[in-house]
Amino acid sequence: MTTGPGPRRWSPAAGLNQMTLRGRLRAIFAVAVVLLLIALGVSAFSFARLLDGRSTLFDQIDPARLTSEQLLAAFLDQETGVRGYVLTGQASFLQPYTQGRAGQQAASTQLHRLLSDQPELIGLVDQAQQQGRTWQHDFALPALAATRIGNTAFASSASLNRSKLLFDRFRAAMQHLDNALAHAGQEAKDRLNDSTTQLEIVLTAAALAAVLAGLAGQGALRVWVTKPLLSIGGDARQVADGDLGHPIAPTGPPEFRRLAGDSEAMRLGIVGELEEVDRARSELALRNAELGRSNAELEQFAYVASHDLQEPLRKVTSFCQLLQQRYQDQLDDRADQYIEFAVDGAKRMQGLINDLLAFSRAGRTTEQFTPVDLRSCVEAAVRRLDAAIGETGAVITMGALPAVVGDGGLITSVFQNLIGNAIKFRTTATPEVRIDAVRNGSSWLCSVTDNGIGIEPRFADRVFLIFQRLHSREAYAGTGIGLALCRKIIEFHCGTIWLDTNHHPGTRIWFTLPATSGATTP
Repeated sequence: MTTGPGPRRWSPAAGLNQMTLRGRLRAIFAVAVVLLLIALGVSAFSFARLLDGRSTLFDQIDPARLTSEQLLAAFLDQETGVRGYVLTGQASFLQPYTQGRAGQQAASTQLHRLLSDQPELIGLVDQAQQQGRTWQHDFALPALAATRIGNTAFASSASLNRSKLLFDRFRAAMQHLDNALAHAGQEAKDRLNDSTTQLEIVLTAAALAAVLAGLAGQGALRVWVTKPLLSIGGDARQVADGDLGHPIAPTGPPEFRRLAGDSEAMRLGIVGELEEVDRARSELALRNAELGRSNAELEQFAYVASHDLQEPLRKVTSFCQLLQQRYQDQLDDRADQYIEFAVDGAKRMQGLINDLLAFSRAGRTTEQFTPVDLRSCVEAAVRRLDAAIGETGAVITMGALPAVVGDGGLITSVFQNLIGNAIKFRTTATPEVRIDAVRNGSSWLCSVTDNGIGIEPRFADRVFLIFQRLHSREAYAGTGIGLALCRKIIEFHCGTIWLDTNHHPGTRIWFTLPATSGATTP
């Protein structure tokens, strides 16, 4: 007769191997917490005793001994004053007595406050005060009353000896109180020393236990964490170095074994996705080629717009103008109006094409930026606008303008458009335009301010869009591309441009440009 295998015996090693890292750390943490709580409890008890001894010594006993000396001194002042007054009859000797009475009251109150939780010591204070009051009632007060009316009976040796006897009893009571306070202080010192020693022992033991626990934890982490992670990490690095056929072996606690399994699954997934990556790379290369062809077509469109479209448009414009010049007033009014419409439309079409070409070319140069003097750019823009400035009498002023990094021709176009807009959109007053710049970190913050008709805040974003006009063509000429061109140029220089919606009346445009290396505020 055969028997099957018996039940598997549990062993600590097998149980620990099945325990998760979290469970192991929790067990270590629980033991550490228990030990810490014990150490904290003992430390708290020792610290409480230490604080109690310190409070008793420094907040009660020491101040009480000082106050008892003040009480004795107050009675001594009284005794000195009474004796001097009885012997001489001079009222000036009563000053120490009066001060002593006040000091007696203050010291008595202070002693009762300090020793309120020490009934035995309070009793000794009361006994001493009782002896002092006996001296006051039996000698001091009667002696003072008799001396005031000229009775010298208390100045006799017998009376003074009796006063000394009564006062010596008070001194003895005060000495007894001082001895009791000294004994209580010594007890507090002993308790303070014992608590300090006990606290030092507990803290030393806790520090030693912490060191041992740290060493044990370090060993456990090395076996449970560091070693498995190094093994799994070594396998993972080998895979990352290109050996995709190297397996990632599971090791360590269950969490790390699961991590190794997930990493192995990821390795297998990476192997399976390599072909997909290759296909995506091929598709990306194809799309890049298509993008290159699209850019080439855009270049061809720009060429056609600048040459093939402009040539017939110039012919249309020229012949329409010839018709207008030769047959002006020879046809009827409607024919003259039609010819005027054709000429104006051709001119506007030519201006629109030129503006579109300028807009498309802005920011497409591959040349390196160079230092550009903003003052020179503004002066060049003013020269281009000389006719409009002379016609309107516009006043152009500049603050201290710096050098920036960029394309001088494009920046000149920005100033030309902004100053031109300031002159175009003017009020009945003489146009005034101000250009300024201030340093803002690694950039210059530039502004162009005018006294024109202004722009409503609700159009702050719209005005920088291409072909966006806020006024009719009959009121103000233009294609609505100027501010859009400024925005494209400024953004090409890695800057920003915006409308100051808080400035009124008039318009203020802000924009930023990169500063030259080492540039300072002008």
